[in-house]
This record gives sequence, structure tokens and C-alpha cells, in this order.
Amino acid sequence: MEKYYIKGGSVYMDGRFCDRTIAMEDGHIFVLPKDFEPGGDAQVYNASGCHVVPGFIDVHTHGAVGVDVNAASAEDLEKICQFMAGNGTTSWLCSVLTDTREQTLACIDAFNEHEKMDQQGAHLLGIHLEGPFLASEFKGAMPEYLLQKANMPLLAEYQERAKGNIRYITVSPEVEGIVEAIPDIRKMGIKVAIGHSGADYETSMKAIENGAVCCTHTFNAMKLLHQHFPAIMGAALESDIYCEAICDGRHLHPGVVRLLLKTKGLDKVVAITDSIMAAGLPDGQYKLGVNDVVVVDGDAKLADTGVRAGSTLTQNTALLNLLRFTGRDLNQILPLLTENPAKMLGIYDKKGSIADGKDADIVILDQENEIKDVFVSGKLIRR
Repeated sequence: MEKYYIKGGSVYMDGRFCDRTIAMEDGHIFVLPKDFEPGGDAQVYNASGCHVVPGFIDVHTHGAVGVDVNAASAEDLEKICQFMAGNGTTSWLCSVLTDTREQTLACIDAFNEHEKMDQQGAHLLGIHLEGPFLASEFKGAMPEYLLQKANMPLLAEYQERAKGNIRYITVSPEVEGIVEAIPDIRKMGIKVAIGHSGADYETSMKAIENGAVCCTHTFNAMKLLHQHFPAIMGAALESDIYCEAICDGRHLHPGVVRLLLKTKGLDKVVAITDSIMAAGLPDGQYKLGVNDVVVVDGDAKLADTGVRAGSTLTQNTALLNLLRFTGRDLNQILPLLTENPAKMLGIYDKKGSIADGKDADIVILDQENEIKDVFVSGKLIRR
């Protein structure tokens, strides 16, 4: 098997940058001394003057480059994979917006077909279901008529159809039967996030005690903190669950991003895009599930209500925004896009950092922290 070596760059490992040579063989990483000299016909990538960092992981995105996950074919999903890789995202979950049973099953079938393809872009790790067990009061872009109470037979049907590849689900704690169902959802192999919710503090904390591990797009589409009624927001901030954050400068003010990091710590925030099919494309009219969306100046909103509907963000831009919003160093911000989502999903043994034996998903950043090149499974992606 052909080897690829990355030499001369500053490699991000264990929370700091150091001088190492990275070998990639059979899709895995091997860390070598910086002065290691490859022999024979080995391919060598010169990363001098660059940062060598783990590939980014996006656990919440609804589409890009004209593809809406809810209407995507297997070929469409591969189109997103290739777009993602070009922006440093080497692994992602396709987020299915609340839809009919028939259309949700069709989305799962498209994922299954994509699994069989010769994939050339980012790893599509699995499926994120955003709903349908969500509260109508904070539905955001969710079609209200499709929201429902906890329905474990339906979720079991979805997971069986997906062959266990539903990795993540967003639920509202106040929805009938949800808090009690969280342990059963976890037994299905699905990580649970809470969001789209006006749940009170006690109900939210019970959901967390029962196994919820994350808060979906924190501060957005949820009841906010009040000194007498801390609600879901207070529970998310006080507990040790992860908090998703859309760092596009629209969903969260930079001061709120700084407050979230100060409150939760750098190890409990997960930078997501929540992108829609308009990501990578000009302003115009688009779809998000069954919804019509209008994008003006890169800002996506529902055509009928003006409610914000996802984003046009990419993770490389999120990284630059986070650095600018916080004034923190690159080594402090990188875990939000790498280590934290990997740990939240339970895949840190394979992804999220540069270490021996892990998947060879690597991003090369230039001195301005812009994407220079990307490796997925040790293969250089042509951008």
C-alpha cells in the first residue's frame, strides 16, 4: 500500500503544536520524528510554514451546493461530501429535517445507497434526525403538522432501515414520553441532544440525567435563561453536556460565543454549520425540507415568516470566525471542530485528533489559517 508523508509542518497533537513527520498508510496515521527521512518512492507533502491539524467534523448540516438532505439521492450526498472535504470537513452527519415517514425512509435509503458508492470526499458517518419529537412552540423551520410525541416503534423502524446508522437525534424534553424514552433511544445506539424546546429546568435536567449528551444549536430555537426560570437554557449551561454552536455571526453574537465558551469550557462546545443547500452558492431561493427559504446576503430565512432557517456557513469559515470572535489561539479553538464532536459521538478512538492508528483525515492550514489542502483517509483531495 502506498504511503504518504507530511513533513515540515507544525503538527497539532495533545493540545499543542509540535514538529513531527506524519506517515499515512492504509488510511491510518503514524506519527514519526520530525527528522525521519522517507525512502524509496514515497510521496512526500511539504507542509513547511503550515499547520497540520485533524480533519473537521460537522454533526449538524442539512445540505450544501444545491443539495437538500431531505431530497438527496446517493449521488447528491456524494456531492456534499466532496464540497465538505474542500472546506476541511472530513467527516459529517447528514441532518434530516422533520418530514413524513415515507420521506424520512427515503432519506435513509439514500444514505444506504451512498454507503455502497466509491466515495471520494468527506466521510458520511451517519444520520442525524432533527425531530420529529419536537415542541411546536419552538419549531423553528420544522413543519408543525409533522411533529409528534415520542414514538419508539417509529424510531426503531428508522434505525432498522438505517442498519444502525442513525447516530444522533434532537428531541424536546417536554414532548410527551420523551424523557422516559431517552434510555431506550440510547440503547438503539443513538446519541440524544435536546433542543427546539421551551422545557422547564427540571424537565431538561431529567432528560440530561437520563442520558442526553448535547444541546442543539444552543441559544437558538429554545426558551432562554431567566433568573427565576432557568429553563432548558439554564440546564444546558449548568450541566456537563456538550453545546452545539453556529458561529456565523448571525445566530450568535460574538459576545455570546465568548460567554458560552467561558461558561461551558473549551472542551464542551461543538462548532456546527447547520448549513442548508445554499451553502457554497449565491443568494437566492432554496428549500429546507418542505420549506421555501430565501437567502439574502448569505442569511437564510423562511420565505413565509422570516424565521432564520439554518445557515450558509462552512466549517473553515466557522474556524476563522471563532478565532476572530474570541481572540484565542488556534490550538485552543481547534477542539471545537475536531476533538469535541468526536468525543460527543463516541468516535474519538478513530477521529478527532492526530495520533497513531487513527484515521488519516488531516487538514493543512496556511499561516492565515485558511485551507491549503485536505487529506481524507490518507488521500489528497483535489479542491
